[in-house]
Amino acid sequence: MSVKIRLSRGGSKKRPYYYVVVAESSSPRDGRYIEQIGTHNPLLPKDNAERVKLNLERCKHWLSVGAQPTDRVARFLDAAGLMKRTASNNPDKAKPRKKRQEREAAEAAAAAEKAKAGAEEQPAS
Repeated sequence: MSVKIRLSRGGSKKRPYYYVVVAESSSPRDGRYIEQIGTHNPLLPKDNAERVKLNLERCKHWLSVGAQPTDRVARFLDAAGLMKRTASNNPDKAKPRKKRQEREAAEAAAAAEKAKAGAEEQPAS
């Protein structure tokens, strides 16, 4: 089984608090884990030192034996200087999908036709 370093949610409703845990990839998100190696409190300001706490020695150990961090945990480890995370880029994500492109093209054609018809009527007036 593969081992992941991931977040496990704690805290109450509308007040999230996360534990950074090492768990088997098949175990539930908030279920059984092997070891807790840190915490993350997203309600604190980003510059607060208490926002993310990691046991760096245990993180190094689990990375050395092949544990794979999730994307969010990889960000924390990158900020701590334990690993290098490459930023992903998906330029197609922001583009409208096929139906919207077709609808916008039809609207643009209708607006151009209306403008052309309006331009033809004005010189005659």
